[in-house]
Amino acid sequence: MKAYEILYIVDPTSDDKAKDAVLERIESTIKQDGGSVDSVDKWGKRELAYEINKLSEGDYTLVNFTADPQSISELDRVCRINDAIVRHMITLRAEQASE
Repeated sequence: MKAYEILYIVDPTSDDKAKDAVLERIESTIKQDGGSVDSVDKWGKRELAYEINKLSEGDYTLVNFTADPQSISELDRVCRINDAIVRHMITLRAEQASE
C-alpha cells in the first residue's frame, strides 16, 4: 500500500447532493480494492487559474488515502467518466515520494 492524494474540482453550480455523490463514489472506489481514506479536506469554491468549460470557479476537494498502485488506474477512470468532475489529479503524497 502506498500513500496518495487526489485533488478534484467539481462544477460550483452543482448542488450539495451531487458534490456528496462524487465524494462517495471516489471513497467507494478507493475502498473496493482494500484501500483506506485517511482524510477529506473540502477547500470550497476557488477561482481557477484559467477558464475550463466556460467556468471561472471550481469547488475543490482534497482526499488523502492509501491504496495499491494497481487500483489507481480504476480511480482515474472513475474520475474521467464522471461529468460532475471538471479536473482531477492523483499523486503520491510528499512523505511517500521521498522514499
